[in-house]
Amino acid sequence: MRFRFGRNWLDFSRTVTAAEVEVARRSLLQGLDVESLEQKRFLDIGSGSGLFSLAAWQGGASEVKSFDFDGDSVKCTEEMRKRFAPEAGNWQIEQGSVLDAPYMQALGKFDVVYSWGVLHHTGDMWTAIEAAAERVAKDGHLFIAIYNDQGLLSEYWKCVKWLYNRAPLLQPALITAYYPYFVLLRKAVRILRRKRSLERGMSYYYDMVDWLGGYPFEVATPDQLTSFLAMRGFRLQKLRAVRWSSSGCNELIFRKN
Repeated sequence: MRFRFGRNWLDFSRTVTAAEVEVARRSLLQGLDVESLEQKRFLDIGSGSGLFSLAAWQGGASEVKSFDFDGDSVKCTEEMRKRFAPEAGNWQIEQGSVLDAPYMQALGKFDVVYSWGVLHHTGDMWTAIEAAAERVAKDGHLFIAIYNDQGLLSEYWKCVKWLYNRAPLLQPALITAYYPYFVLLRKAVRILRRKRSLERGMSYYYDMVDWLGGYPFEVATPDQLTSFLAMRGFRLQKLRAVRWSSSGCNELIFRKN
């Protein structure tokens, strides 16, 4: 049983504007603490909407490689390229799986391997993280975001996600029940903080659907991720952690020693 992420991203992609693409580009470069991705190869594992593959290309990457397990996500990424970067001959888009070892091996090495909110949905998170790490070139960066481990609360959300996928007739009710928290409250908080949009150029509504439906679902703490990757030659360079009480992703950037 797996959520159809691509269907959600196809709906989202039709709403994307150039301004939101620019927000995504800035957030990517700021996350990596660089002004440009010039002369860097960029791999987007689980490209989803294609927004951050586009952000990497607009950020000057010499080569962008995008792939996703979900065929609709591949179509969505292709549509994003068609709309905003039709001349991007150095941006390749494929269907593939991070758990397909021969496919991953054939990709080669990249200066930046990016996988935001993807590897915990594969059904085999630690294998997926290791496969992503193996694609990082020497002195390159691994940029990942993984759901925070909240203990029993994570188990609660796992049940909600299972129910969302198992009982499609209940999906409208679940969306209605959680809409005030995931959309209205988040918007109100950002207005009070005088922030106009989400940092990554995403959408409150489609983020909510992605969260409610996102199954398979695995979690980890920043310490677990840091220890796991340290044994594979990576040093944590930046951590953006959510509070223990907050549902969401810990964002981590590692450098390969």
